[in-house]
Amino acid sequence: MRLTQLRSFHAVATEGSFTRAAQSLHVSQPTVTTQVRQLEELYKVELFHRTGRRIRPTEIGERLLQLSRQMFGLELEAVQVLRDAGELRSGHLRVAAVGPSHVTKMLAAFNHHYPAINISVSTGNSEDVLTRLLDYSADVGVLAQVLKDKRFVSVPYSEHPIVIFCNAEHRFARRRSIRTVELQGEKLILREQGSTTRKAIELALKGAGVQPTVVMEVASREIIREAVVQGLGIAAVSEVEYVPGAGLHAVRINDVQIKTYAHVVCLAERRDMRLIRAFFEIIGSGS
Repeated sequence: MRLTQLRSFHAVATEGSFTRAAQSLHVSQPTVTTQVRQLEELYKVELFHRTGRRIRPTEIGERLLQLSRQMFGLELEAVQVLRDAGELRSGHLRVAAVGPSHVTKMLAAFNHHYPAINISVSTGNSEDVLTRLLDYSADVGVLAQVLKDKRFVSVPYSEHPIVIFCNAEHRFARRRSIRTVELQGEKLILREQGSTTRKAIELALKGAGVQPTVVMEVASREIIREAVVQGLGIAAVSEVEYVPGAGLHAVRINDVQIKTYAHVVCLAERRDMRLIRAFFEIIGSGS
């Protein structure tokens, strides 16, 4: 059985006329007649009672009509799902980001333009984000670094200086800025390997010939913050991610520019997917 034969049968059964069925399908009446006849001959059944100009389904025709209604009803639903997704009236955008502060503004802008799209966000370091993009568990990523890899498309969004924060008892707590050399010998709490902030501060310290004492490596921003409050050391953080609070103080480094960046990234092969393209358009417009 061909789908065109079943479609012709369904049109005749619902329209009650070969002529109207042909008009609804935008084909000729002989085409519809031939397809219905082929279906009857193929299975050796009679699908319609033909009395003069009256056309009505036989018992087997009624049973087939119930099934064809379900089939073509599901077909219409499938078309609607695809149309809604293509026009962004439905869908799910999965975002992987290095931190909430880098992505919140983007998501707010996207949600404003496409409120019907569900958004889920996962966070991790840069390596985690790229892994999620590569295994298709994320559609777009937000990184705090420049990415040079032909597998990805990377678009710059913003840049932010790195600051040092300490507790209120530290000698930096009464300063607004410090020089890089003043970090010599300081107890430093670092992010885990793979962190862009860690890479940036380590590169700046190496360039200045500074060797701080690394006392902890921590993957959690919250734990680092608490460790600083408790006086276990000082830490580096992107200024946009720094959360002021009692017992904390942030200072800038005034003799060198140490920055993190927000870049929106996706797999190059998926760049033209409607949902992903829409996200890039929103962040590119700055709205």
